[in-house]
Amino acid sequence: EFAKLLGKHPDLELTSASSRALAGLRVVDCFGLDKSDTKIGIGSDLRFETVEPEDFAKLTSSQEVELWVLALPNGLAPRFLELLTDQPRLMIDLGADFRFDDTWTYGLPERPGAREKLAKATRISNPGCYATGAQVGLMPLLQPKVGNSAVKVADGVPSVFGVSGYSGAGTSPSPKNDPKCLNDNLMPYTLTNHIHEREATRHLGSQIAFMPHVAPFFQGISLTITLYLERKENGEFPTAEEVAEYYGEYYKDEPLIQVNLDPKDIPNVRDVMFKHHVVVGGFNVDPKTGRLVVISLIDNLLKGAATQALQNINIALGVDELCGIRESS
Repeated sequence: EFAKLLGKHPDLELTSASSRALAGLRVVDCFGLDKSDTKIGIGSDLRFETVEPEDFAKLTSSQEVELWVLALPNGLAPRFLELLTDQPRLMIDLGADFRFDDTWTYGLPERPGAREKLAKATRISNPGCYATGAQVGLMPLLQPKVGNSAVKVADGVPSVFGVSGYSGAGTSPSPKNDPKCLNDNLMPYTLTNHIHEREATRHLGSQIAFMPHVAPFFQGISLTITLYLERKENGEFPTAEEVAEYYGEYYKDEPLIQVNLDPKDIPNVRDVMFKHHVVVGGFNVDPKTGRLVVISLIDNLLKGAATQALQNINIALGVDELCGIRESS
């Protein structure tokens, strides 16, 4: 998905590509790229090669490359960086290795103050897919902007029930990405201390309880979030309409966040498949207990990975935030 976006970007050109599985193949022959597009930013003769950590160190010092994108299995990225002698202008990691490292800039642009940090960043950790969707669903309540206090959260740990398509389970064969095992099935896994639970907790500054599940569809994530609200000054809890309005105001300037203001408009996974934005909606409040339910939907391969990576890159390079994304919509 990132290669497809890159191919549409007017200001970026892919000059080096590494993959053990695809070594020797032309990049334009992979991933369903549109080779008829004359503006594609991928050379017709560029081929995948196998790059080991020592090779990466040589490449970064010998090539005039402004941006390096790491998309390695978790745990491998540090091995590639420890041999570097020349620091690239910009590097972004799509894995989880640096999401807990304060020397890297965490790349969730919609967080308050994030764009200012990203504009100065040289190393960016791209957030995880579940973690992005959970944070977008919870930020208005757990990280309110100055003056936004119409809806307040009560004490307690928010619960996040997540369901993902099996593309989110990686490429290594396992029951979680086996269509036969998933047929007519919903598979829970890592129900406590999931890495995205820890990631969202760290960057929200508040503990969450996350319960992931894998479903038979290929891509897309649905997150059902529940937490409790405080009573207003009149002794009543905020209504679903008030919460929706508050979320709409919070995200009003965000091009990749869609808020469904009608509480009856409950979004479905199909609403975000192959889309670049997050959808937040389905606001419901129990008037007796103040329990709030919010639905947050995200395409795990796009805003949960590739789209967000390009969004972060654009901000760091000082170009239009939606370059390459708008052209691919």
